Amino acid sequence: MLRLKVFTFNPFLENTYILYDETKDAAIFDPGCYENQEKTELSDFIEREGLNVTHLINTHCHIDHVLGNAFVKAKYGVDLWIHRNEIPVLKSVSAYAPNYGFAGYQDTEPDKFIDQNQKLKIGNTDLEIRFVPGHSPGHLVFYYEQSGICIAGDTLFQGSIGRTDLPGGNHQTLLRSIKSELFTLPDDTKVYPGHGPETTIGTEKEYNPFVGKRSTFQ
Repeated sequence: MLRLKVFTFNPFLENTYILYDETKDAAIFDPGCYENQEKTELSDFIEREGLNVTHLINTHCHIDHVLGNAFVKAKYGVDLWIHRNEIPVLKSVSAYAPNYGFAGYQDTEPDKFIDQNQKLKIGNTDLEIRFVPGHSPGHLVFYYEQSGICIAGDTLFQGSIGRTDLPGGNHQTLLRSIKSELFTLPDDTKVYPGHGPETTIGTEKEYNPFVGKRSTFQ
């Protein structure tokens, strides 16, 4: 049975997720922990639950989602997985991090690249990977059908969508990605976004002002 733990870190109020199953193998998605107390909160949970961290994954590589990459890599000895299209996004973070108040940001190199056609195996659990560019050029989401869970990063939020005014973003591409890769999931799928509360596919299909049935912005 897949379990999910969410932490909200850094001034951007970014959601970091840990997914794990009965084997206690775990994947950390988008570690936004920057301050020492945030790192301690993450590591204390992992220790308390007796988890074995096997994967470090970025849905995409904007600053708020990668602040804890170096910490997780060093502490748990895991590889960093990203989509290949996110390489320039990740590499650019060190140049602008001080401007956002993150002078202590530590740069990291990706170790492995995720293809949207593969599966991500965590313990006994296989997650489906979907390619959803638009907010960033190599954005990925991760879906587990049996539990109806989708780790959505910054694609779809409760009542909103990811911003597309950053380098590599494209509004129409994001709308197409959401409709073809997220809105084809069952309506009761729980969407766990990169910021804010969870929502469901059905709710956003109906009410989201950008991509829902009643949208006037498409």
